[in-house]
Amino acid sequence: MRFDEYVQHDATALAELVRRGEVSPTELLDTALARADDTRELNAIVCRLDDAARAQARQPVDARAPFCGVPFLVKDLFQDIAGVPTSSGSKSMARRPATQDSDVVRRWRQAGLLIFGKTNTPEFGARNVTEPALWGPARNPWDRSRTPGGSSGGSAAAVAAGVVPVAGANDGGGSIRIPAAACGLFGLKAGRGRISMGPLMAEGMNGAAVQGVVSRSVRDSAAMLDVLQGPEAHAPYHMAAPPIPYVEAMRADTGRLRIGFTTESPVGTPVDPQAVAAVQDAAALLASLGHHVEPVPQPVNGLHLAEDFLLAWFCAQAFIVQTLRDTTGATPADFESDTRLMAAVGRSVSAVELLKCEARWHEHNRALARFHAEHDLWLSPTLSAPPPTIGSMDTPWALDLLSDVVSRVGLAGRLRHSQAFQTTVLHNLAWTPYTQLANLTGRPAMSVPLHWTPAGLPLGVQFVAPLNGEALLLQLAAQLEQARPWAQLRPPP
Repeated sequence: MRFDEYVQHDATALAELVRRGEVSPTELLDTALARADDTRELNAIVCRLDDAARAQARQPVDARAPFCGVPFLVKDLFQDIAGVPTSSGSKSMARRPATQDSDVVRRWRQAGLLIFGKTNTPEFGARNVTEPALWGPARNPWDRSRTPGGSSGGSAAAVAAGVVPVAGANDGGGSIRIPAAACGLFGLKAGRGRISMGPLMAEGMNGAAVQGVVSRSVRDSAAMLDVLQGPEAHAPYHMAAPPIPYVEAMRADTGRLRIGFTTESPVGTPVDPQAVAAVQDAAALLASLGHHVEPVPQPVNGLHLAEDFLLAWFCAQAFIVQTLRDTTGATPADFESDTRLMAAVGRSVSAVELLKCEARWHEHNRALARFHAEHDLWLSPTLSAPPPTIGSMDTPWALDLLSDVVSRVGLAGRLRHSQAFQTTVLHNLAWTPYTQLANLTGRPAMSVPLHWTPAGLPLGVQFVAPLNGEALLLQLAAQLEQARPWAQLRPPP
């Protein structure tokens, strides 16, 4: 199959071609591999598994599998393939083969997908850009000088470039929605407990992190959610299955929705006029479709939420670093300076502080529930500005230099409250201040590619739904996709 034909189809359509015998899995895989070779400069893929994928492609086709014969990439973080290292973007894990498949990888195989590689991610997924020291930066196909976002930046770059129509991703603070918004893709973050993080992990970052995909079409994301959702025996909790499959539910009419929108940053930082325009344009489109749309205040106290999210995030980094040092003999040199600094700050947090922080998470949850009692959805920018240039989000050299000193002499607690540290954290959070709300509260959310800047850069908008709101989000996304199709919008060659 020629690339110009391949890229016209989403994963659902490609699988149907395979079922009808119009194309073979090997032909699709050959096209995907050739496209991956042609787009190496994006640095989206950090591990190739061509031989294993070719062997799978030669097996008899299971026509019952929803994605039979479709090429696929998984994220190199929390998506383990037995016998293949999951580097998590870190030197500390780059040579440690996984002992078994993650639940999502097993389900993707059962769905008929041909996994031929793993995609770039920042170290431990801890940044909103994909620029790990281990692999180097991933690049945005819309402008190669800019980031595709993070932490699923490699997956988003590969999908936007047409290497695959959908790819594995996960989201602990916006890591599906941020790169989807930066690369002109659809990104759905499911609610807490909808998809297993196992078998080796019960939950990610106190339940804030979830597995998923980035895609070009809404129906691919709906079908993927059908593949991934559902309980596992080892999961600590799960959500009840929907009454009908998501791929069917998405076709239902939403009715007239009550949607409240905000354009101001929840942490008080500047918002680019293009991000404001993206939301205003989306609000006008929603109104034209018959929905009630109105401006609203922030649903929760954004500064308090950011503080509570980041405190738990730093503690999670401390846990990861300490676990790897204890179990693998990793040394400080095996971690990036940003990671060492975050881990040092995390170690300065007392158990009582962390438990108080987690208790406040539930206060934010109640505040969002009060908002959803009056509105079906919250609309905001996904990003406060177009994708920044690569390197512009680097930690200032002074804090970088301090990372080792802070770790050795116990200054992390004092540093955590310093103006320099708080300014740096706010600088990095300012581009993506809207996404953490859904992670902290465990609510489903999505980024929809409805806006492009005059310079031709994508800039998505975000919707946050109440508990069990995945079907509602997919229904609205399908309506928006029909009203303003985006799949034919592709990066310049």
